[in-house]
Amino acid sequence: MSYLTLKDINKIYPNGYHAVHNFNMEIEKGEFIVFVGPSGCGKSTTLRMIAGLEEISNGEFLINGKRANEMGPREREIAMVFQSYALYPQMTVFDNIAFGLTLQGVDEDVIEEKVKNTARILGLTDYLDRLPRALSGGQRQRVAIGRAIIRKVGVFLMDEPLSNLDAKQRVTMRSEIAQIHRETGATTIYVTHDQTEAMTLADRIVVMKEGYVQQIGTPYELYFKPANVFVAGFIGEPPMNFVRGTVTNGHVAFGDNQLDISKKLGAKAAQYEGKNIVFGFRPESIVLGAVEGAYQISATVELTEMLGDNTNIYITAGEDKAILKVDPHDTPEVDAPVTFSVPVENVYIFDGETELVIE
Repeated sequence: MSYLTLKDINKIYPNGYHAVHNFNMEIEKGEFIVFVGPSGCGKSTTLRMIAGLEEISNGEFLINGKRANEMGPREREIAMVFQSYALYPQMTVFDNIAFGLTLQGVDEDVIEEKVKNTARILGLTDYLDRLPRALSGGQRQRVAIGRAIIRKVGVFLMDEPLSNLDAKQRVTMRSEIAQIHRETGATTIYVTHDQTEAMTLADRIVVMKEGYVQQIGTPYELYFKPANVFVAGFIGEPPMNFVRGTVTNGHVAFGDNQLDISKKLGAKAAQYEGKNIVFGFRPESIVLGAVEGAYQISATVELTEMLGDNTNIYITAGEDKAILKVDPHDTPEVDAPVTFSVPVENVYIFDGETELVIE
């Protein structure tokens, strides 16, 4: 039996707005699950329904096989870390971390031992006497996490906890959150709009769009086996390149290039004659120059971005555009012609109407 089960969960507000549609998922104990998607996709609303902060309109939420829809937040044994830290400014770091245990009337000696152990895990031992205003953003976020993990609850919920940090702090905190999860082994559900956070932290990722689940899978599955155009374009940086067109004589046009879809689809290609398809390939999946058996594409370099370990090349082929990721030592000149190849195994073809991947 799964630890957490969401069966056909829906959220419909009194004004009729349907925020979450038929969310189904089973979460095992100790998993790190990340909900990801653009703003307004329903990920935070789903998290709040799990926490008991939002009422479930339809469907059933189970904890260890027991229906939890009517349980209050405390009964669910869930701790939540918010985007805004929500620390008490007049309390020291020690008192902020200890707050939940103090409310429960836990013995002072036990509280002190648990706070010191939590502070050690989070690297806060030297800051226990300080007030939140004397801490950096990353340190304040660690205090908020400490207040959650000290309670030893079954589930940790994190709602965009790193969004208020700068880029360098986010990288540091990502690794710290991953380490905390390894040490505590707690079931964690984490909400973010940042696909890098999702890819680096998650055991499994839930990709959402407009209240619907698009795909659930491991980071590997979402990256290499996207279910549809939205997932393929959302996961990956730079995003996947897409060429949209109508199949004519088994080919789709990319500028002056005619791409034979039968190389990828085989006999199934005939089913798409005269229909719209989406031809996709990732920026890093290409090889500069002509490679036998691969899709060979000619284009013009429009712009280059040197990023250190790689260079992004923006290319045009007629009215179509794409981004290529190449070795910085192989960067072609702006306005120069370029030929590149996409191995057949690195190509994705999607149905132009449903936008689902064609296997």
